[in-house]
Amino acid sequence: MAKKGQTFWRYALELKLEAARLINEEHISIREVATRLDIQNKSQVQVWAAKAKQELGPEPATSKRGRPKTKFSSMEEEMACGRRSNIKKGSIQIYTRSDE
Repeated sequence: MAKKGQTFWRYALELKLEAARLINEEHISIREVATRLDIQNKSQVQVWAAKAKQELGPEPATSKRGRPKTKFSSMEEEMACGRRSNIKKGSIQIYTRSDE
């Protein structure tokens, strides 16, 4: 948990990618990479390397963080979001098939 007045380190995307490359391609230890690149938290370096290995990148462009969207302007937008909707509470749910 963060403490009052605590500051957080922010690292550039290039630094994150370089750290992940050193770990995944050149097989340098996480501790060594953190020391070389002057990164305070070695577990953060481990997270960057794991995400890069999964080909997600350190910071994906479309983040799934936060509350999911619940209000949509059209039924198509809601279906594109991947949610099922009720016409009204307690009514029959309507589903569309995308393969037709």
